[in-house]
Amino acid sequence: MSGVREEKKRQTRKAILEAAMTLFGTRGYEKTSVEQLAKAAGIGKGTIYSYFQTKSEIFLALCEDELDFLHKEMSKKANNETPLLETLVDIFMTEFRYVTRNRDFGRVFLRELVFPTELTVERSKEIDNRFIELFIPLFQKAQKRGELRADLELLFAFGHFYSLYLLTISAWYCGRLLEDADVLMLLRMLFKQALSGLAPVLSPSQQLPTNHES
Repeated sequence: MSGVREEKKRQTRKAILEAAMTLFGTRGYEKTSVEQLAKAAGIGKGTIYSYFQTKSEIFLALCEDELDFLHKEMSKKANNETPLLETLVDIFMTEFRYVTRNRDFGRVFLRELVFPTELTVERSKEIDNRFIELFIPLFQKAQKRGELRADLELLFAFGHFYSLYLLTISAWYCGRLLEDADVLMLLRMLFKQALSGLAPVLSPSQQLPTNHES
């Protein structure tokens, strides 16, 4: 009997989050009321409050579900031999497809995640930290393989790649990128450029002499 009850709770929570994804995308986060969410989910307003105390908690639950999904996908692909470039492209493409499966919601989702309101800022920090913690071990493994410098500040490295990912999503929403293949191509190019650096490769004759050569 408890199994049936737990499944019903899971289905109710899922219905609330699916309604939120649809309404936040079409009406906007601010203009969506709890009453509207309850109606769309086919439940009473009081039922929603038995799962989430505020509307912001519903939004943050969507963020956490996204993180859980990404963590599971990363666990499947955990492979010490996979080059960092391929791993990052794969992870961020998975993230892109998950976030934009509902185009309108994806726009709201990213705005609230990058520019949180006062009501969500503390929980947003917790979610950010969980997201960062998923990537740091990947960078540490890449350092051991010699793909990244050992003296890099890994938090800043993560911020660099995440910024490039946000730039790519922005280009997609602006219509500069039309298909998944375009997103994949740009992500790969930007990440590869970041990993190789922007400075020209110097020939041996152009390189500055080391101390023992001067």
